[in-house]
Amino acid sequence: MAKETYYLFLDESGDHGLSNLDSNFPVFVLCGVLFESKNYNICRDHINEVKLKYWNNIGVILHSRDIRKCEKEFKILFDLDIKKGFYGDLDDIVVNSPYTIIADGINKAEYIKQYGRLSRVYGLSLSFILERMVFYLDEIPTEKQVYVIVEERGKTENKELRHYFNQVLINGTGFVVPQRLRGLNIKLEFRPKSKNINGLQLADLVAYPIARHIINRERPNPAFDLLQHKFYMRKGIRYGLKTFP
Repeated sequence: MAKETYYLFLDESGDHGLSNLDSNFPVFVLCGVLFESKNYNICRDHINEVKLKYWNNIGVILHSRDIRKCEKEFKILFDLDIKKGFYGDLDDIVVNSPYTIIADGINKAEYIKQYGRLSRVYGLSLSFILERMVFYLDEIPTEKQVYVIVEERGKTENKELRHYFNQVLINGTGFVVPQRLRGLNIKLEFRPKSKNINGLQLADLVAYPIARHIINRERPNPAFDLLQHKFYMRKGIRYGLKTFP
């Protein structure tokens, strides 16, 4: 039986360090967008079409902060007609592209109160996401190959992330034994920002509204509202978003 290939693109919102807390943004969110390979190709091409429409250049990198601040290539968004059209096209990608969100948010202040300032927030979030990815893929009765794609950072950061990843594969999680993880043939791959990976850019766009939702669930958040049906659901429960503690 041929293996089905899946891609889990990971990006974060907020700082995973615990030494300094930003009172305006006291969370760390690790966000994964999961695609079956042929569905990713559809989304990648759709994003490139939008880049060509506004810049005639697929090399533009969609970055949530730059878009919100109208910086770099996104200075064109000071034109309100262009901004309206661009945001409409982004909304279409976010809502209609065939992917599934699996994300984890850490309330850092509460985490420190309960567990101290241990530097394992990223690893904890990664274990939650891989665990719930296993639950999701277990429901699909085919042999699978999974590539976890993250943006390349410095050597120290990459080494630390790979350590977290390998620890999950070796030890499993509280609900998933290592054999179930290894059965998915999971591989971790680092991609430099210069490679302009549209899946990583989508994960970045999705992560920020999730973080804002965790910070204040009562505040209007239209961007998060668009994501409601994209989270992994299991038995009527939104398994695609976990907050901790």
